[in-house]
Amino acid sequence: MSTSVVTPSDVAALVEAVQRADSALGLLQATQALAASSHPDGATCLVEVLGFNNPGAAVAAVDGLIAIGVPAVDTILTNIDGYNYGARAWAVRALAGIGDVRGLAVLEDALGKDIGPSVRRAAARGLGQLRLDQLPPPQRRATAERCLQALVEGCRDGEWVVRYAVVVGLESLAPAVHPELAEGPSAQQRLHEALIGLCRNPAEEAPVVQLRAALALQRLGVPHG
Repeated sequence: MSTSVVTPSDVAALVEAVQRADSALGLLQATQALAASSHPDGATCLVEVLGFNNPGAAVAAVDGLIAIGVPAVDTILTNIDGYNYGARAWAVRALAGIGDVRGLAVLEDALGKDIGPSVRRAAARGLGQLRLDQLPPPQRRATAERCLQALVEGCRDGEWVVRYAVVVGLESLAPAVHPELAEGPSAQQRLHEALIGLCRNPAEEAPVVQLRAALALQRLGVPHG
């Protein structure tokens, strides 16, 4: 469905189907139907599904929230359950997929502190893909700096899948990072140095991380031989 043909009453019926589901399969199917509507009115229910013990339904809910996009962000942020790890982990994935800057603090916290490598991986990718282009220049620079700092710290993550995602995040962030004049190293220089460090790290256990960093540097036109 698309929002142009889905009415509020349609969404209400889809939400009711989710709430009345009496089996794991029924919940999955009802969530998939609600997610397919991509209607903002379904966001609250989809966020609630993130807290259920049903990974399939949670994946569908995340997809639905990402499809709703920016209108879902406030609902996600105001309903993140700090006592339900699973729900918070799914919320991080949704915020990373939407790319709204209001999710910055959650993504920073997830990359730096979350116990789940898959959640930290999603946060790293999300930090590189925040939509900064519509921000005023001073706010854009400040936000890019926060993303960069979090990703640089993520280079030391103990899981290679997270370090790989950090490389992807750094490469994605590069267009928003400019070689501004500063007393210390510029943001651009620090981003390049982070990638070079990942590329050359002799202790790296996963060669794919080094190869991905080398590819990022090549794409950015940065010598690293």
